[in-house]
Amino acid sequence: MSEERKPLDALASSAMLVLCLIWSFQQILLKATAHDMAPIFQIGLRSGVACVLVALLVLVRTHKLAFTEGAWRPGLMAGLLFALEYLLLGESLRFTSAAHVVVFLYTAPVFAALGLHILLPSERLARLQWVGIGLAVAGIAITFLGPASMDGADLGRMLIGDLMALAAGALWGFTTVLIRSTRLSAVPPSEALLYQLFSAFVILMVAAGLTGQTEIHWSGLLGASLVFQSVVVAFLSFLVWFWLLRNYQASRLGVFSFATPLFGVLFGAFLLGEAIEPRFVMGALLVLMGITLVSAYSWISQLRRRRA
Repeated sequence: MSEERKPLDALASSAMLVLCLIWSFQQILLKATAHDMAPIFQIGLRSGVACVLVALLVLVRTHKLAFTEGAWRPGLMAGLLFALEYLLLGESLRFTSAAHVVVFLYTAPVFAALGLHILLPSERLARLQWVGIGLAVAGIAITFLGPASMDGADLGRMLIGDLMALAAGALWGFTTVLIRSTRLSAVPPSEALLYQLFSAFVILMVAAGLTGQTEIHWSGLLGASLVFQSVVVAFLSFLVWFWLLRNYQASRLGVFSFATPLFGVLFGAFLLGEAIEPRFVMGALLVLMGITLVSAYSWISQLRRRRA
């Protein structure tokens, strides 16, 4: 029998807010240090370091590094999707703003909901969730219009970056679908994370080498960025996230999904000086509303039943 998961308390809510801050800040650091080290090179390196840390943690806790029989094929596929997601994420930061990237990346719950709706009868979308998907699509369309003052060349570069970030969000969503609908749903979280981190390390390091993006200009900010991304983002934050999923109701945790792109937009404006265009604000708000309706549907339904 599976353990009953708790509703959110002060500890879980505080932890989720900290995680949202961390996840939104990673795009800001990648953008700020892109001139010192290419984003895909940074992500590949951090994935390798985090992979070693996760493996060491498993060895310390269990004294062996075992993998579930029959899970390696979907595990490698999830790793490939994960690596392609971060490849597109890293490349998108070369063309568009960090604020745009974080908003489009976090459309992942919408793509995951659509995929699960098709594959799993228990995950059929309700009417309110379809409304959320409609809002998210409308927001994406408005955001793609771009600022009226931008010239053709700059607008073209921004659209390329936006499309890459949106594709990264789709790949993240499809990775969730793969994990939920295959043997990976029964493996320990550390095992699923190892598949993804190892694949990202190999693929992104090869991609950086093939595209000539391995040049490094060491600086204090770059060093801090690599430590933060390797230890805090790719290792600690994922472990805390898995702990929360094991102990608290996933639908309640999903309510916080809107906070990450919101923090990302604010960080981009205040730390990187990125302009916040009116069309982007309108589109981003629609996207955030849509993500919230899709992710928090079960929680909203419970509130309705209690009031009734």
